[in-house]
Amino acid sequence: MKHLRLLIVLMSLLPLGCQTGHCRRSQKNIPAVELPASPDGKTASAGRQVKIYKYDGSLQCGEGQPIELKEMAQDLEQKKIKIFNMEKKPDGLMHIQVCGSPTGLANVYVISESDLGTATAMGFKKWTFYE
Repeated sequence: MKHLRLLIVLMSLLPLGCQTGHCRRSQKNIPAVELPASPDGKTASAGRQVKIYKYDGSLQCGEGQPIELKEMAQDLEQKKIKIFNMEKKPDGLMHIQVCGSPTGLANVYVISESDLGTATAMGFKKWTFYE
């Protein structure tokens, strides 16, 4: 009988988890980042910046061939998209831990918001994960 009560108490705690989405992901829209000021005090260009990403293709246990930041950046530069910053970041999501499955590492680029349509047509997505 004691075990049954303990089981009921533990089962009642289960619904307290995230039911509406991923626990670590912010539910609000991440605002675009303002352009940094240049040394002369003016903004680098008119407009706003957004972060975009594409997974780098790396797989667990060293399988797969990850695409380097600069190599993927060349695709954006060929379309005349100016890159203000770039970094490799984990998406922060939980991933199954099995050799050959994705690592969740992404190449993240900061571009002008006006170039977002061109970048999404190339397969990039707007970064909506943690900052």
